[in-house]
Amino acid sequence: MSDLKPLFERLNIRPKDISIYEMALTHSSCNNDGHSSTRDYERLEFIGDSIIGFVSADLIYKLHPEMDQGLMSKLRSYLVCSKALANYSRSIGLIDYIKVGHSISKDQLNKSDKILEDVFESFMGAIYLDLGYDVTRKVIKNFLYEPIKKTGIDEIIDPKTRLQEEIQAEYRDAVKYIVLDESGPAHDRNFEAAVLFNDITLGKGKGKSKKQAEEEAARDALSKRSV
Repeated sequence: MSDLKPLFERLNIRPKDISIYEMALTHSSCNNDGHSSTRDYERLEFIGDSIIGFVSADLIYKLHPEMDQGLMSKLRSYLVCSKALANYSRSIGLIDYIKVGHSISKDQLNKSDKILEDVFESFMGAIYLDLGYDVTRKVIKNFLYEPIKKTGIDEIIDPKTRLQEEIQAEYRDAVKYIVLDESGPAHDRNFEAAVLFNDITLGKGKGKSKKQAEEEAARDALSKRSV
């Protein structure tokens, strides 16, 4: 495992027990591949997940007084999902410190959002057990404060849901999506879709999948305030 000093400096923490961070960065494949009993990050992941959830909830509550419980839950899910936590791992170079067995290559590790998510959680758990809640909160806040502050309602509710909610606030009927065009080879398809209400086209959109094209059509309808 690489020297952890640059990582600690990046996070601006002064560890007391290095071994707990080494455990937080050790994947279970080290035991499976080496037939050993080295402690891995799974238990630390459990506590780290809870702390990240609490800190994010606290920040969302304070930064978004306009949101109700449902929207706050959506925002937390949006910002602490597997992909988001994996990207936080990548942003501080955690991948350079993770210890895995020979069955997992560096390329596989870099592509695995699940492992990178788990390690981010376990590392936050290690900080908590070693340095306490206040330090851990400060570290997590450095990742989450700006994304939480900048993310509004429009970003956490997908455009198809928003359009349907606006329509049904006035009418009982639902909108309908149709594919206008489909082109390109099987491995690189392009779609164009339209969203209609009572046979009136509200918006059009393009994308690499039907879902993406429909979302763009809904976004187009919302931007035109067609409803």
